[in-house]
Amino acid sequence: MTTLPDRTATPAVNADKSLSSPFMKRLVRLIRAQDSYGSWERKCDAELLAKFTVVDEQRRAIPIIGDPDPDVLWRVDLFYAAVGLSIEERANVMVSRTMEIGHDGFGRVLLTTGRLVVLSKTLRGVHRFGFNTLRNCAKIGTTFVNDAVAAIEAYPDVARSRRDGVRGSDHVSA
Repeated sequence: MTTLPDRTATPAVNADKSLSSPFMKRLVRLIRAQDSYGSWERKCDAELLAKFTVVDEQRRAIPIIGDPDPDVLWRVDLFYAAVGLSIEERANVMVSRTMEIGHDGFGRVLLTTGRLVVLSKTLRGVHRFGFNTLRNCAKIGTTFVNDAVAAIEAYPDVARSRRDGVRGSDHVSA
């Protein structure tokens, strides 16, 4: 496993206050919710989000051979969980997240509500997951949320449809 260059050279806090966006606040809450022993209580939000920034120089230094690092997989999971929860809050629907990532770092993320797929994203090179800046992270996350909410508003009946039970021809037997 390759050691990344020193993160202190990477600007963690942007002058444009990207940490104050609703998406980034949600992401920080999810990270803090994972801290069952309170070891991150004294860390500021920028410190918690610092590992989401991977500049191009660092990205090139990360090998894509072998299984993705569990910490990287955790960050990918948290990012898309924050997207799903932000969609739920804005559209007032329940969002289900399905994520499949293979040992080679390739996979797919699907976010659905009712019978509507609101986000379908192919993941490539998960080994190198990260954003050049926190502003970029906030922008991409917010874009995913806005696009999903627009799809829900365009197809509200599909997004809010549900299957109450299995009956008749709906049931598939093995």
